[in-house]
Amino acid sequence: MAAFGAFSLFAAITPSPAQAAPARAEPALADRIVAVVNDEVITQNELRARLDSALGQLKRQGTPLPPLDVLQRQMLDRMVMDRIQLQYARDTGLRIDDGQLEQALQRIAANNRMSPAQFREALEKDGIPYARFREEIREEMTIARIREREVENKVTVSEGEIDNYLAGDSAQGGRNEEYRLAHILLRAPESATPEQIQKLKARAEQIAERLNKGEDFAQLAASYSDAPDGLSGGDLGWRSPDRLPAVFADALPRLKVGELSPVLRSANGFHLLKLVAKRGGAEVPSVQQTHARHILIKVNEVVSESEARHKLEGLRDRLVNGGNFAELARLYSQDGSAPKGGDLGWIYPGDTVPEFERAMDALKPGEVSQPVQSPFGFHLIEVLERRVQDVSSDRQRMAARQALRERKFDDAYQDWLRQARDRAYVELRLEDR
Repeated sequence: MAAFGAFSLFAAITPSPAQAAPARAEPALADRIVAVVNDEVITQNELRARLDSALGQLKRQGTPLPPLDVLQRQMLDRMVMDRIQLQYARDTGLRIDDGQLEQALQRIAANNRMSPAQFREALEKDGIPYARFREEIREEMTIARIREREVENKVTVSEGEIDNYLAGDSAQGGRNEEYRLAHILLRAPESATPEQIQKLKARAEQIAERLNKGEDFAQLAASYSDAPDGLSGGDLGWRSPDRLPAVFADALPRLKVGELSPVLRSANGFHLLKLVAKRGGAEVPSVQQTHARHILIKVNEVVSESEARHKLEGLRDRLVNGGNFAELARLYSQDGSAPKGGDLGWIYPGDTVPEFERAMDALKPGEVSQPVQSPFGFHLIEVLERRVQDVSSDRQRMAARQALRERKFDDAYQDWLRQARDRAYVELRLEDR
């Protein structure tokens, strides 16, 4: 596997302020505990705030609203899963500092074509307290980092799997067609008993029956799906078969547009899949390459994380004030690219670890990043130029590896969530009065 890997950051981590759900203007209500998650609690007011946001999102999407009690239970389950991941991040020393958060907020404002001050003003005008918004973004970033560290970076693909992929029909089919899918997941506990499995299957079959009678898929996904995309109607977007979990890809040939799959079983639980649309793909895929260079400071027994970051912040100040990147890389970078002025050459998607690629992809040519942390240490990254190239034969194995990693990732993440949920102490008190 290459020294670095792949994922994307928050190109558009949140809806624009005009789309965001306004806070309800209502008198303060008496609060109570609705869930206990390990050593923390979730309160009724916290749940109400998340529910208001979810209702606003569903209305913007035009999704028929589920019964309020159903959506409330579903939202509480999602808050429990978020809290478990945030606690795990805290307990394992992962945190998003204010500098990283400010960079993300600046990108969000830029994506909405606003300055940070304009974006903040728009949020406040829509009744969204900026302090709350900042912490919600910090939590989203933290969960994304946990997902990358604990799941994505550990997904492996063998050379034999790549050989089989390149030789099989899936590689050709993946290049020729893409599918837009929506799905509903009913997650099974890690140590589910046969009775629990049977009960979960019966619930999936009941949902399938309601769908076949014409009920709205997005509404039922928002009501019952345990997948993170439930509130988006379970929409998976456009994907080729080679970038889908095997259980989904295997079901596709039997579906026509608009049709619902039978109940599908995987290690993570039960799925319902709907084929929303289908389109042809390019015979020869093209990819964006990035020509970049970097300066690496490693963290070790002598150099702490804060010292490495501080050193790179000083180097970045020198670069902003006219310093020569190549010269500073030769002097300070602790990477094999230092003799070449930090030049990494042309980088394909998947060549670098997710943290590096995410930061690199967010840069414009000529722009230098803030210090970026990866498993190798801290980096300053500069993008020199970009180009789009057809995937040549010597890159097909890399593309195949990435496609297989994406196919495995969804299942691996759901499995990790299931195990994390089973390890946690969770007490739901929603029905308590």
